Amino acid sequence: MPLNHHDQVNLLKDILTNHQTDCCGSVSECEQLERLVKSLMVNNNLDSNVKPILQEIYNYSQNGKYSADLDEHILSNQANLSSWVDDIGQFS
Repeated sequence: MPLNHHDQVNLLKDILTNHQTDCCGSVSECEQLERLVKSLMVNNNLDSNVKPILQEIYNYSQNGKYSADLDEHILSNQANLSSWVDDIGQFS
């Protein structure tokens, strides 16, 4: 069963929140973030103000996926993670 827009946003927030609170993650989570962002970016019902945030999250996931130390990458993005979760919460 495909995820609707609301489910996608919630899953995106859940993964980012887990990265923020646990300060660790996996390559598969980064890949899931990429898929979610791509799907949300083509959604015409999405608030245009959230698209730059989604692009930042996509870049974060790309950098994380190829990082030599993913946990350090997540740790160095704690402020961004907090901001993204808050911003996405306003648009969901």
